[in-house]
Amino acid sequence: MSSSIGIHTAGEAASKSENTALMVDVLLVDDHLLVRRAIRGLLEAQTAYTGIKVIGEAASGEEALEQLVRLRPDVILMDLNMPGMGGLEATRKALEFRPGIKIIALTVEEEGPYPRWMLDSGVAGYLSKGCQEDELIQAIRLAMRGDCHVTPKIARQLAETGDKAADPLARLSHRERQILIMMVEGKKPGEIAHHLGLNVKTVSTYKGRLRDKLGCVSDIELFRMALDHGISTPSLPDR
Repeated sequence: MSSSIGIHTAGEAASKSENTALMVDVLLVDDHLLVRRAIRGLLEAQTAYTGIKVIGEAASGEEALEQLVRLRPDVILMDLNMPGMGGLEATRKALEFRPGIKIIALTVEEEGPYPRWMLDSGVAGYLSKGCQEDELIQAIRLAMRGDCHVTPKIARQLAETGDKAADPLARLSHRERQILIMMVEGKKPGEIAHHLGLNVKTVSTYKGRLRDKLGCVSDIELFRMALDHGISTPSLPDR
């Protein structure tokens, strides 16, 4: 039977067992089909024991939001670097729509600003795609308990960087981060304005603020600084 928060038992027959696993519905978000298939296979092989069930997949941030509305998962495993709407923006919008949703970043982005930005956004975990299967399952369980798990390597890096003030990108607002990422992705001002519901003049104003905050004299210098600090261009989807 399903509960009010979407956690339910694994079946009436199994509910009489002392070892019944609570079911956790998971949505996979990654633009690479083979990655989604691999993660689904790993999780579904242990569903009877863990209660973790993959109920849907999405290949972009836009698809993730559509599936969130339709499927109402308990947990989203969110990639970051995707064509179209990236994982950072999809995470922000998903948490606005459903504040209780548990989102775990599952990505190759282990350095640069993404770990801190995602944690600042309120994710329930940040994992490297190189993590072990047991760590992924444990992160999902911890998320459902209200805890947050970060891959040890990334946690050490965050601890070593210390004060966020030392990172120039940490001073950026969420909107400035969005626009900087889209610039690196190669989007034109008109595309950025359309995607964010702004006018082109406002986008130009934000770009000016970015240059001022980061001490850059041109968009080219801004672009290079973003790359130097770990903001990468999106990969091509593998569907």
